[in-house]
Amino acid sequence: MLRFKKTYQAPLDSGKAILGRTLPSLLDEKYNCSNDRAFNQWREAGWQSLSNDALRNGVEEVALGLLDLPLEKGDRVALLMHSDVNFCLVDLGCLLANLINVPIDLSQTIENIVFAIQHSEAKVLVVSNLDLLSQIAPYLRGVSTLKTAIVAEVSADWQQIKAQLTLCQFNHHKDEDPATVGLFLPKFLIQTKHEKTPPEVPSCLQVFSLEEIRVKGLAQHSQAKKQELQSALATEVATIIYIPEPSGRLQGVTLTHENLSFNALAEFTGLPDLKLGAEEVVLSFLPLTHVFARTLLYGHINYGHSIYFTNPNRVIKHLQEVQPTLFATVPLLLEKVYSQILEESGKHTKRSPKISSFDPLIPPCQGGGRGEGRGTRGVKKHRKQRETDAAGRRSWHSSLKLHFFKSRDRFQFLEQMLTPVVVSWALKLAKEYEIGEQPKGWYALQLKIADRLVFCKWRAVFGGRIKYLLSGGAGLKAEIANLFAAAGITILQGYGLTETSAAIAYNRGSFNRAGTVGVPIAGVEIAIADDGEILIRGPCVMAGYYKNPEATQQVIDADGWFHTGDLGEFTEDGFLKITGLKKSPFKLSTGKYVTPVPLESKLKQSSLVAKAIAVGAERKFCAMLIFPNLDALHEKLRPMSLNLATEELLKHPCVLSLYQALVDEANCHLPYWSTVKRFAIVNATLSIENGMLSPTGEVIRAKIVETFAKEIDALYVEEKTERKSDVRVRNIDEEPISEFPCPSVAPATCPVYARSLNHY
Repeated sequence: MLRFKKTYQAPLDSGKAILGRTLPSLLDEKYNCSNDRAFNQWREAGWQSLSNDALRNGVEEVALGLLDLPLEKGDRVALLMHSDVNFCLVDLGCLLANLINVPIDLSQTIENIVFAIQHSEAKVLVVSNLDLLSQIAPYLRGVSTLKTAIVAEVSADWQQIKAQLTLCQFNHHKDEDPATVGLFLPKFLIQTKHEKTPPEVPSCLQVFSLEEIRVKGLAQHSQAKKQELQSALATEVATIIYIPEPSGRLQGVTLTHENLSFNALAEFTGLPDLKLGAEEVVLSFLPLTHVFARTLLYGHINYGHSIYFTNPNRVIKHLQEVQPTLFATVPLLLEKVYSQILEESGKHTKRSPKISSFDPLIPPCQGGGRGEGRGTRGVKKHRKQRETDAAGRRSWHSSLKLHFFKSRDRFQFLEQMLTPVVVSWALKLAKEYEIGEQPKGWYALQLKIADRLVFCKWRAVFGGRIKYLLSGGAGLKAEIANLFAAAGITILQGYGLTETSAAIAYNRGSFNRAGTVGVPIAGVEIAIADDGEILIRGPCVMAGYYKNPEATQQVIDADGWFHTGDLGEFTEDGFLKITGLKKSPFKLSTGKYVTPVPLESKLKQSSLVAKAIAVGAERKFCAMLIFPNLDALHEKLRPMSLNLATEELLKHPCVLSLYQALVDEANCHLPYWSTVKRFAIVNATLSIENGMLSPTGEVIRAKIVETFAKEIDALYVEEKTERKSDVRVRNIDEEPISEFPCPSVAPATCPVYARSLNHY
């Protein structure tokens, strides 16, 4: 029987629980306000805007066009799309037509993408462009339910390309493509240019452009047809989102209209200063295939906000250009800005006075900074004037100019001398700040001075108008939250899962504490089980796992409590704090899930590995601790006759190359963000006696992470920083160097279908 001491709910006046709403009803409410620039998409030519009315008409056309394919209520439509305006059109079009959409993460491997399409029994696949279609189409032969492919963006000669599609047949197997050694894929994913080469598609597939679907819908446009679009119920499934289960297989999370609408409205009503209408400006760059960004999108649509869609590679530039009032991100971006601030501060303390004190990352404060517009012009004129003086051609006029430039140089020199001191002082003040405590006296005055001199530049990085900066997807360090808050950038850190339709708790208003994930949203109950597991109950909890009632029953008990697999506790003043993991999957600071089991199991198949532990929770990439089987390793290296102590042996290039090959092989069949980027070979034994193994032989991850914290930290030290750990850290793309012939190692190969899509 489940036991817990207390349940926690939202504080009074911290949001509203609104039930019984469908997602299209949120769309309808938005259009009570007029906004000609409601949806804005970044293109190479600049921002392209779409009004409320244009989007609403487009959504109706897509909905009617999909039904005319024909599709019926409850049919699944897979979305392999970038996070842009077209995603909104198709997503909302499916929901309006009472179809179930299946957004698929573009960074998944091709085999996982095909699995999601096949498992969901999708009848339609929508892709962003021909490039994506050409990569995925050859693997769709076995998806018997799939009948139609839709391309969102096509070139002007689309009809010519489309005419050639039906002539393409499969003359070879894509599995025969040359294999690669290891995996190397880009960190950020952006839109590609449209390929004009006709892709090979199965002859059984109909292929349309999104514009053709809209034309079909427009032809069906009538009052009677529009009435058919209002038939969805709040309790019906709206979407299936595939996430990795502990074994590494994808699991379909079914979310209803009410799950998503309830969550979006509960989050937004918890922000009392959030306004309706176009005055609130949003910059969106997070993937809409993830529930965090998607529920926020529905809230923005309902509130009538102006939404700007960009991509991760342009987000810093567009923050300063768009100047949003709301911005949602994952901790990784905040960590990068924080690291840059610390790095620039360090540069200032070592910087020569001759170098400008204004850094490219940090723009000047709005209205101009003390040094705005100053450069080397005065210095050059001064030098020129000195040459003139040496020639003996000074006049009273040139003498006056000389005095002016000398004064200006002195001021600039003084400013550049003081800047390192001021920046260091401001940074120290910010580090002392603590959210929830009101600054007083001399400290409060110092903060105001630092704000005028330094903090305003930090705010300018985010555009200078941020009211709400939402952080989710992974944990955020308390020191980062406090530092930004001191600079007037209050970060609202939250917590949630795909199974709970995104956030079930977040910091807001007076309910904000660094190092916590806030208080529950309205209408949700949170409890802490006796073993520390976080339990959730409320209208946001999923309907279940698609086609997997057994797995559903394992996580949702008879009383409706969802078992998160995360460990936590509530502080004395009612704030939820995440303390660890009960389950094996963990999240990176990018918000991506890593499932350790496939990686670790693959490595342990080798006799050279005794244990392998994947690490990286709330870090920027996945890494691995490898505990070697020394007997097997010595046997493997016997022909080399290496007479080295164990610690030296584990650092030898030949040994590193052996384990690198094993890691490369384990990385195959995984999305690029889930692969091991660095590993360390650790000479230690895991046992029941030292508390690192349970009586049943299972690894106790929390104990291992605690014991080998030094080794783990060394894996995440930047290349330019000297690592002080005794453990040899290995980058997977590092070339081995050895004076001795190493044992032959077959290079790891990975077939095309086991790799992520190329869409960058």
